[in-house]
Amino acid sequence: MAPRRSNRPPPPGYDVIDPVIEALENELRDKVKESNVNKRNSESIWPVHQINWQRTRYVYDMHYTYDKISRKVYDYCIKNKIADAGLIAKWKKPGYERLCSTYVINPQNYKFGTTSICRVPLKDRGENSKTAQDPTTGCLGCASGKNAGPMNIFGNKYGQNLAAVQ
Repeated sequence: MAPRRSNRPPPPGYDVIDPVIEALENELRDKVKESNVNKRNSESIWPVHQINWQRTRYVYDMHYTYDKISRKVYDYCIKNKIADAGLIAKWKKPGYERLCSTYVINPQNYKFGTTSICRVPLKDRGENSKTAQDPTTGCLGCASGKNAGPMNIFGNKYGQNLAAVQ
């Protein structure tokens, strides 16, 4: 069972998502312990952002897309910070369905009061910035819309849609 952040036991039905959540927690723990040799400073935190995105997306999809978990299980995940409530709130708004992190849309985090390069659709980028990644999250492109970005926004196993696989 995934580490609980409260004394309350999980609600009935949590066992549906527990193995995946536990696997992601273990992977996150391993990535944090991993050596940062030969990596840029910002690259070392990419797995943390990416695993958080994948865990949150899994809970969101299991509730809203596939309806495999109850509202009580979903609320339990939000309350115990298993899933990122701010990120899910943005996913519900038009234009933010594929957002990688709430960090990338905060203009205070970037020069000139803009947002990250990953929010710019690939078709609107110049030739030399087609393969640009966000320096904080490692996202290749999380802009919403048709052909706005790659299907796998991180270009690795953390960008996969786990709920669709089950």
